[in-house]
Order: sequence, then C-alpha cells, then structure tokens
Amino acid sequence: MTDLSKASPEQETLIEISGLYQVFGNKAASVLPMVKAGKTKDEVLAETGHTVGLRDINLDVKRGEIFVIMGLSGSGKSTMIRHFNRLIDPTEGQIKVEGNDIMKLSDKELIQFRRHKMSMVFQHFGLMPHRTVLDNVAYGLAIQKVDKATRLADANQWLETVGLAGYGDQYPSQLSGGQQQRVGLARALCTNAEILLMDEAFSALDPLIRSEMQDQLIELQAKLKKTIIFITHDLDEALRIGDRIAILKDGILSQVGKPVDILLNPADAYVEAFVKDVNRARALSTETLMKEASNTLEPQSVSAAIQSLTANQQEYGFVVNKDGYQGVVTRTLLEQANNADADICSDDVLIKVPSVSPTQSLQSAIPEALSHSFALPVTCEEGKLVGTIERSEIAQVLES
Repeated sequence: MTDLSKASPEQETLIEISGLYQVFGNKAASVLPMVKAGKTKDEVLAETGHTVGLRDINLDVKRGEIFVIMGLSGSGKSTMIRHFNRLIDPTEGQIKVEGNDIMKLSDKELIQFRRHKMSMVFQHFGLMPHRTVLDNVAYGLAIQKVDKATRLADANQWLETVGLAGYGDQYPSQLSGGQQQRVGLARALCTNAEILLMDEAFSALDPLIRSEMQDQLIELQAKLKKTIIFITHDLDEALRIGDRIAILKDGILSQVGKPVDILLNPADAYVEAFVKDVNRARALSTETLMKEASNTLEPQSVSAAIQSLTANQQEYGFVVNKDGYQGVVTRTLLEQANNADADICSDDVLIKVPSVSPTQSLQSAIPEALSHSFALPVTCEEGKLVGTIERSEIAQVLES
C-alpha cells in the first residue's frame, strides 16, 4: 500500500514527548518503580492508593497537523493534554516544544509560554458571563497588554471568521451552545498562538451542531495551518478531523497512526474493537487516501505531450495551467489527433474528468471514481490539483 499520510515525511516535529509518566498520589515518586515494573493500574491502586494516569508515553506532534488523542473515560487523554502547557507536571518524563524542554521554564517563562504559544478551547466553553462576546474574544490579547483598539479590531475579525459577525455586543447567555463554542474558538485563535489545545471541545454540543463545528475546524485549519491537539472519546470525530490519531487505554498508548492506519491496521484487540463497526467510506476523507500527482502536464503541443508520457511510461496525464486543473489527456487520443502542433487543452483531446474536494467523504467520491478509469483528481477551493487517488486504493479500503 502506498503512503497515505496527509503529513509529509519532511513535516517538522513541533512537540516531542518522551518517557512520560503520571502517578497521582502523595508518594508518586516512590510508587513509580512499581509502574515501571509492569504493575497494572488496578494493582497499583489496590496496593498503594495511587492512580496511574499515564505510563511511558512517547509521541511527537508535527507542525501544522491536527493530532487527535482519543480514548474512553479514564484512559488518560485529558490528563495528557494538560501536560502540554504544564497545567499538570509529569511524575517523570520530558516535554519539548520546538526543541526546548518546557519542564525547565521558570514561572515567568511559563506564563509567557502559555500566553503566546498555546491557547485552549474547553468542553464547556469557559466564557466569562459578565463580559460581552467581543470582550471574551479579546481577553487573551488584553492579558498580553495589547492596546484596546488593536485587540477589539482583531477580535471582530476572528468573530467574522467563525461566522459570528455582528454578535460582539451580545453576552454568552444570549447565544446557543454552538455559538458559544464558536466564541471559544475565536478567543483561542485571537491570541495568534501557534498551538491550540482542544479538550473535548465539541462533545457538549448537539450532533448537528457538533458536525458543523467539525466542518468549520477543518475549513479553518486548511487556511490557518495551526498545530491542533484535539481530545475526544468519539472515534468518528477523530477519524473525520485527525491527521494522526493516538489511542489511549488506561494511560497506555495503544496506537498512533493516520486514520487509514487505525482503520485498516489496528495494533491490538482494543483498537480493533474500537474500529470494527466503522463505516470506512464515510469515516475517511478523500485527503486521507490522496497522494501527490506524478503525471501532470502543463499546456503544450500534442507531440510534446506524447513524448513526455512515453518517456515516463504513462498512459495518461492530468493537465494543469495557471487556472488550475483542466482535465485528462491519454496517449491513445493524443496519437489519434489530427494536428500534432495543437494544444492539449483543445476540446478534441482533453477529457473533462470531474474532480473531488480533499475534505469530502470517500463515500461521496465513489460515484466519480467509478465514472472513469483514471485516478481520481483532487482539487482545492481554488481549483488547483492537490493530489490524486488511485481506484485500487479505494477498492482496498472498502474490501479490507
């Protein structure tokens, strides 16, 4: 199977966690050797009264990805996210952000780190009821001592970005749950922090509103390229929004992988039980299976295109120009063309093969994939070709 990663291998590691342990109790350090020796969470609790929160966590988060941490209640996912900004300090382990060990930050440095590097979106919104929506959004900038005119202008811009233009003078109690969470998201984005921590951010919302918020997060991320650490107990949500997913059980990392890896290659029985009833075609986006298009052709003559396809042993190519993806040309049709000097964008050789969006579900893209024999072209909002999906890849996902 080809590499189906959304994140390129060259993508830079922004956050690195190694050897992370968390034991809750008055004598955590003395209990830690039991944990390292392999005692289970229940055994440690029964013998010492201490709770094992996390056990030897090792993972990295790439710059610009949505990294989802998921698991059932008590798995340790919310405990883990609070280590990223040191709301909780580990019993043992190392946490690096851009290569800097945040455990070594002074109190003053830690405050600046939290104000400028990371923002958090909470499950129950965390809005201040006595402040207007605009002041809630601008609050982080006020803490940063940004002047009032600038912070209110920025806050208004972010309200517009999340679809709440004109709501600045309202109070949180006047908004629906979905609107309140949009305010929370705007507040987190307004500080211009590179990293967003989202702890069960959508789980308190009704299913329809939750789906809309997921859509908005995906759309915003396509433009903003933030690094997002997203906590959820919902596998469908994780598969829908995550570039990579970490699955926790009883504080132990069961598996880390791309959505397609989690679905098709579960690491153990626990993960397998999680994914067994998932509708793969609905859960996976086209971007999950997308790979770089290797057979693209810019506008050129029929004869030049034939020469290019022949040299690369390709039967067809995707035609792209300054306006984006145009269609497909085949070596067979090119060789049958009457005019070797004609441009390949001419109607007599260019096949108008429809494209799909990288954010739509694989299920919705299947009809297009079945309507022709070419790889499925994937284009962004601007019409640029961002990748292709081989029909064999779609078949493999559906048959596995």
